[in-house]
Amino acid sequence: MCTYVTEKIALDGAGKGGSGWFTVREGLVYVDHPYHACHEHTVNIDFTNPDEGPSARVAVELTEESALALIEAIQKALALAPPGLASARRPGS
Repeated sequence: MCTYVTEKIALDGAGKGGSGWFTVREGLVYVDHPYHACHEHTVNIDFTNPDEGPSARVAVELTEESALALIEAIQKALALAPPGLASARRPGS
């Protein structure tokens, strides 16, 4: 079922789209009919930079099981990283 509920979050990172790398500033998460995936409904995640237009977008369509597995994998990776390492900035960035 489409809920039309969209969670919007501010992000700080980078993504690679059709035009190359761009700064990711925003994330959108929603459950809806997918555009490309062969499923009735998917968890859709868009990584965007609205200031750079439509080419600064990476879209992902995942099954519910895949989305939950991704959440778990992110949590495990962050838990295993040394404290502060995942959020440390590189010199010059």
